[in-house]
Amino acid sequence: MDQYPDAKPLKLNHVLIDFENVQPKNLGLLLGKGYRVYVFVGENQTRLPFELVDAMQQLGDHGRYIKIAGQGRNALDFHVAFYLGELVQQDPQGYFHVISRDTGFDPLIKHLRARGVEAHREQDLAEIPPLRTPATATEGDKVGVIVRNLAGRGPSRPRKLKTLTNTINSLFRPKLTDAELDGLLRDLQAQGYIALDGDKVSYKLPRE
Repeated sequence: MDQYPDAKPLKLNHVLIDFENVQPKNLGLLLGKGYRVYVFVGENQTRLPFELVDAMQQLGDHGRYIKIAGQGRNALDFHVAFYLGELVQQDPQGYFHVISRDTGFDPLIKHLRARGVEAHREQDLAEIPPLRTPATATEGDKVGVIVRNLAGRGPSRPRKLKTLTNTINSLFRPKLTDAELDGLLRDLQAQGYIALDGDKVSYKLPRE
């Protein structure tokens, strides 16, 4: 007889990374947490950063590279969509995270969610809900999380204040208050990481 008849199986988190679109430097966030990670690499992408390869090696059987076949504007996106569908079929109770800045995935994500599938698109690994930094972290820790996230975004950093505010909020749980956001923005300015010109934002961040 089952000792814990009401216990529910642990849901798996499947992370599908659009590496043509996002090159995460924080894959170590997933180590030791049971995440399944799939890195989709373009046909002409022949070099991968050491940090990514090292983290994937540590993931062992939980990490997999998928080299796409062919080229084209949406070639990699179609591969991600195909594998996402396969994974949903294999594990319909799982959580699925597409890591990409490509909003073209959103209609598919919306469709899956309407069918009861826990699917999400995040622009960075740190935005995956269980990995978000607690809002109770110190001010200095919060600034560090924000700076590392922005530095890893390269040319796709938010250029408008509202977008930057939304980006910052996505990194913490629960969401920050307006006062907390204003304080962090002041800290980022005071430390020289950002400069504001009206609603426009410019950056001076550590080297990626």
